[in-house]
Amino acid sequence: MALPAGAIVTSRLSLLLVLMAGLVPQAASAQRSPDPLEKARAEARHQADAQRAATDDSIIPDSQFQQALPPIDPALTQALAPIESIDAIPAPPPPLPATRTSAAGAPTPASAATAPAAIDPALTQPLPPLAGFDVEPPAATQAEVADTVPEVRYSVQIDGLQAVGLEGRFRALSDLEQGHGKGANGAVISARAREDEALGLRLLRSEGYYDGVVSSRVEPVTGQPGRATATISVVPGTRYTLGTIAIDGPDTIPPGLVREALVLRTGDPIVAPAIEAAEGAVALRLPQQGYPFVKVGEHDIVLDDGTHQGDYTLPVDPGPRSSFGTYSTKGKLAFDARHVGVLARFKPGELYDERQVNDLREALVATDLFDSVAIEPQRTGQIAADGTEMVDLVVTQNAGKPRRLAATAGYSTGQGIRVDASWTHRNLFPPEGSLAFTVTAGTQEQGATATFRRADAGRRDKTVLLSLSAHRQDFQAYKALTLGLSGRISLDSTPIWQKKWTWAYGFEILGTRENAYQPALGKRDYQNYAIGGVNGQLGFDSTDNLLNPTRGFRALIRLSPETEQTRGSNYRYIRGQIDGSAYYSLSKSLVLAGRVRAASIAGAPRDAIAPSRRLYSGGGGSVRGYGFQELGPRDPGNDPIGGRSLVEAAAELRYRFGDYGIVPFIDVGQAYASTAPQFTDLRYGAGIGGRYYTNFGPLRLDVATPIGRRKGEPKVAIYISIGQAF
Repeated sequence: MALPAGAIVTSRLSLLLVLMAGLVPQAASAQRSPDPLEKARAEARHQADAQRAATDDSIIPDSQFQQALPPIDPALTQALAPIESIDAIPAPPPPLPATRTSAAGAPTPASAATAPAAIDPALTQPLPPLAGFDVEPPAATQAEVADTVPEVRYSVQIDGLQAVGLEGRFRALSDLEQGHGKGANGAVISARAREDEALGLRLLRSEGYYDGVVSSRVEPVTGQPGRATATISVVPGTRYTLGTIAIDGPDTIPPGLVREALVLRTGDPIVAPAIEAAEGAVALRLPQQGYPFVKVGEHDIVLDDGTHQGDYTLPVDPGPRSSFGTYSTKGKLAFDARHVGVLARFKPGELYDERQVNDLREALVATDLFDSVAIEPQRTGQIAADGTEMVDLVVTQNAGKPRRLAATAGYSTGQGIRVDASWTHRNLFPPEGSLAFTVTAGTQEQGATATFRRADAGRRDKTVLLSLSAHRQDFQAYKALTLGLSGRISLDSTPIWQKKWTWAYGFEILGTRENAYQPALGKRDYQNYAIGGVNGQLGFDSTDNLLNPTRGFRALIRLSPETEQTRGSNYRYIRGQIDGSAYYSLSKSLVLAGRVRAASIAGAPRDAIAPSRRLYSGGGGSVRGYGFQELGPRDPGNDPIGGRSLVEAAAELRYRFGDYGIVPFIDVGQAYASTAPQFTDLRYGAGIGGRYYTNFGPLRLDVATPIGRRKGEPKVAIYISIGQAF
């Protein structure tokens, strides 16, 4: 039933009541008895409808509106089935066949008009695997290449950092600078500029400028497409300084060791590297003053933006004051704990000093017996008489391979090529007892040597040496076949422990057959000699480096009383030699070096002394520019025959640049038949050398020429070896 035209429902309450009344299921109403209250309400609504109809005929009554509503499907009033009884979602009903209208206007089934289209068989095939797809991107067309946006070129301008000395550090770390003035686009350049803002702030704060402001902007250059300027603007602000400086923790003995090591002062700028270095000094110096277990905490700085000061607090726990105790070893051992004590330069009971421990570690490494070695202090809880806690040192050893093959080579004019190859068992007789076999091959010398060497024999750097050798020598001055036995005990300087005073003493026994000029015969002839002697030396060294000194001086005195028997005659004589050298640094890279030498043999005629024991001058370690043993007295055939004295001097100007060096030099010297040097007929040699500096010493190449060259003397002499000439 349709609503009358023009009917308007104006009462929201009436409409709501009507809808509620229409939604009540009729079947349910029929099943229960009428409620008196509900009946009264229905009569009231009926009376109200009648009154509204009397006053406004445009409003239809509820009963009429109710009758106009469509009937409700009875299925909606049925109770729902339990959810457990639902097995599955029912399949949707099959679609109704499509219809179309015939010419007469009656619907006709679609199947009668058009047959269903056939399904493409390809659609039923399984999809190919994803790995089979070609994912190579297509090549860009020429049009796309032509449309590529060119990169932007830019320059960097920094304002405000030069005044505080940070511009150089900033540019070294800057993202803009590392872009080398090129960016894919403006966004990339802007991103780099933002990174540089953060960098600028970090640098300012590291130098105490905590109120600094950093900004950036990237602007195109007017009239220059594809170019831009990136500007970093910095306002440093006021620099903060240190206010109060406090140490939080127990005090030391003596008091104030931490504050003394912490080299910070009130009023100093708050500079991060300086503070880190000061804190590192605390951790370094306290173990050198008896506190091996010091713990340095993280500092705290409270900034005051009113005074621009920062109050600094550093927590430090020094740990127990300690002294040296005993040694213990573990790991793969090369020697026992007792020998570790021989290498140490401190005694049990001495105040703990980390520098002494480091020195012991270097000495262990210098034995060349370990692949690795470590030393760790260990608390014992034992209190010594002075109140310190005893600390034991635990040495962890990892012994290396004891056998070694080595070779050295050199060349000099007059002496030719010389190569030494050796096999060594470095710890055949523990501790540090080695046995070495050396073979010498050269143009003028050949031989073999067997050597027993006991290093650190009861004392650090004390060496016991016993050597047996057999050599053949073919020099211009003499030819010799020599069998020798020698022994030596010495206290030596080493790069680890360079000593001011050194000493050595020993013996030597030789049996030698030598071909030399015999004045009585007027020709060269072989003669046998039996020689025995003792020797000793004393050295002083104040230089700054054992292998490559730059300042200081050295002095060495050698004395060797000897006895010789030849052709039924017995001769006694004494050989003496004095060497001195000095080094003066003219600048950081320029060193002036000089040396002198004087030697003498007293007590026997020159011709009675075996030629190999006489004195000669000339060669790479003597007077450069001349051949080996070339200077001094000569026989009628102009061959050198040696003398009983000599004097030499040399000067070098050593210029070093990086790992290389240039050394101009001049040498002078002469050997004499007399016991005392005559200082006459001095011969000079000059030249220039090259140096290549390695971690084990400089490699030396010297080229020299005689000054006032005489007949038979070389035009140029060349010397190649390891180490400086002196």
